[in-house]
Amino acid sequence: MLDALTHALRAAPGRPALLKATRSGRTRVLATRGDLAELADRYAAALRARGIGPGGTVGVAVRPGPRALAVLLAAHRLGLRAAVLDPGAGPEVLRARLALARPDVVLADAAAQAVAGWARPLARRARLALPELADLGPVATVGPRLPGCAPALDTGARTDGLPRPVDGDGDAVVVFTSGTTALPRAVVHTRSSLAAGMATVSELVRPEPGRPVLGGTFFVLVPSLASGAPVALPARSPRTLARQLRRLTPQATYLTPPQLRAALDMGARFSGRVWTGSAPAGAALLGRVRAAGADEAWGVYALTELFPAAAVEAAEKAAFTGDGDLVGAPLPGVMTGSGPDGELLLSGPAARDRYLGAAPDPWVATGDRARLEGGRIVLEGRLKDMVLRGAENIYPGLYEPALHIPGVALAVLVGVPAGDGDERLVAVVQPEPGAAPDRVRAALSGPLDRMGGARPDALLLADVPLSGRSSKPDRAATARLAATRLAGAVR
Repeated sequence: MLDALTHALRAAPGRPALLKATRSGRTRVLATRGDLAELADRYAAALRARGIGPGGTVGVAVRPGPRALAVLLAAHRLGLRAAVLDPGAGPEVLRARLALARPDVVLADAAAQAVAGWARPLARRARLALPELADLGPVATVGPRLPGCAPALDTGARTDGLPRPVDGDGDAVVVFTSGTTALPRAVVHTRSSLAAGMATVSELVRPEPGRPVLGGTFFVLVPSLASGAPVALPARSPRTLARQLRRLTPQATYLTPPQLRAALDMGARFSGRVWTGSAPAGAALLGRVRAAGADEAWGVYALTELFPAAAVEAAEKAAFTGDGDLVGAPLPGVMTGSGPDGELLLSGPAARDRYLGAAPDPWVATGDRARLEGGRIVLEGRLKDMVLRGAENIYPGLYEPALHIPGVALAVLVGVPAGDGDERLVAVVQPEPGAAPDRVRAALSGPLDRMGGARPDALLLADVPLSGRSSKPDRAATARLAATRLAGAVR
């Protein structure tokens, strides 16, 4: 589908491709289809001029928008692997991920680098906490270059001599998900698995040419643009997002549950079909979306390893009265299986090829307990040691080691229910005997700041419950302790 998108962009270069909203909600063209095609060609020529060819790896630390999409299109054309780097993960995590991916170059925008001068306060406000990327390997800046940034990517190379797009299969994208700083875990999608996932999205959403779609993810952008539909990037402000929805009246909308709740609270009205995923979406939330004008409201069950896997519409979800969370029937091509402890296993053409550094495996272990009921998937709880806050998966193993500083005997990160499927991230820290609580809190401020987007919502000093012969931290008991303590603080 990426090849189809490239051809589609060139076929109508003057038509809008990516849209944005002003503060009043008015629509502005961020890039035309021709702009995207030209930018992708310039990036491809620049990467080729650096000697990066098929099988090479490009790190991508660029905010969603025309540049990020153009970088991915350029990498696809040259047969490169794009390693997606999250600027909010924190410096230690990012170093470990770069060491595993070993990119030939990291393409980063100015905000992702944020390494010098006035950019440091800006980065802190944006919850970015990066090391100096230039210390970790070759870096090139895409977009406006600000003080302290790496040299700009040279986009002056001729584009008329670009080779034909690489054909055939191979690694396409590396997305880091979990693991520890010592052993990061990354999902590897091939060109064929990406194409299968995007084809499933296209068949599910059925975008129509010319009518706008609202959404900012890669799996929304590519199928929509390939079909001829312009894509509006969602406004960050809930109030502006509500205005944007009213003026744009998109044929399809994809927002995360937190975005939906915030927009609804601002009186947002919806049109066409609305899709949500990346976090649990209950029947009540989908019902609110339908009541706010949507023709249909769909919850999508998806993983980084397989997107999308299942979908359910609001009416079907509301009619389900059994135990568990109905997420719908597996989408075409998706196969299900059961692992130990009732863990849901998934496979299909859109499944990731492997984890980076591991052998290929056709089955994805979801980390969710589930059952099949009438051919539909019903989730019964998570097995993964993971906290889901907003639409972000936070893996405690990435960050707990940094909290074990002098004066701390034990530190555990747990999730506490915050309503409507969301969780609060709580750090429960057990001081060493004799350690002054105020000093422990003060000493933890640095490690907590370096956690970036995974910074806990609350810090509690308490004895961490233990269990088993090895006296490992009992996470369930710790979560109950945190919930009780936080509830008492509210009272």
